[in-house]
Amino acid sequence: MGAMRMDQTQLLVEVEDLIRTRPTTAFVANTDVELAWLGRLTAVIENWNSTIHFSLNNSIDRLDGTASSNRRGLREIMLLLHHARHDLRMKTIGPANLAVPQGEVFQYFDEIRKIIELARQDVLFVDPYLDAEFVSRYLPHIADGVTVRLLARERVATLIPAVEVFAKQNKKRIEVRSTPNFHDRYVFVDKTSCYQSGASFKDGAKSAPTTLTQITDAFDAVLKTYEDIWSGAKVER
Repeated sequence: MGAMRMDQTQLLVEVEDLIRTRPTTAFVANTDVELAWLGRLTAVIENWNSTIHFSLNNSIDRLDGTASSNRRGLREIMLLLHHARHDLRMKTIGPANLAVPQGEVFQYFDEIRKIIELARQDVLFVDPYLDAEFVSRYLPHIADGVTVRLLARERVATLIPAVEVFAKQNKKRIEVRSTPNFHDRYVFVDKTSCYQSGASFKDGAKSAPTTLTQITDAFDAVLKTYEDIWSGAKVER
């Protein structure tokens, strides 16, 4: 049983690295780097779940077609990788729950950094107290091409100028909305994972202990709740 756990733990490491190193949307599967990534992908997925080999091959075949076919194939592959990631997490370490002692500011920051660096399509931060300090601390760690959405409440006047400067310098797409109807703090990655923070993201563990909890069983309901709030929120940027 110990050996099986080690196998799944290693698979989780491989899956997370495949997500981090995924090709761009211009992926056409004809360079050595791209073919090496696909070869690694196939080996990892077959080890995780050999029954979906046919489905994976269909997705890979789309990468040599039109631009729309290419995007569809890459999207299917990334959804499969995120599925594998969450399945392996539950089998090996369970939901990512972390208690951070007071004063361990870097530990808190580093956990958030690891989460958002995995994003390849969309990151949604939900926090009433997002401000300029938050922008400089976290947004540089989000990959190019990822849409960043910030749902704020209290400090929009200081948040917007920092976002404007950062977006201009880094050519990132950042949307900001505000609403009075929320109190919790969440970060959603690619609409496939969600983490709740016990403290504001900019203040995590600074003056009090806090927690970082992965939402699993209630994920669909929480995602829908905040996507609905986002849709009805005031557009600030």
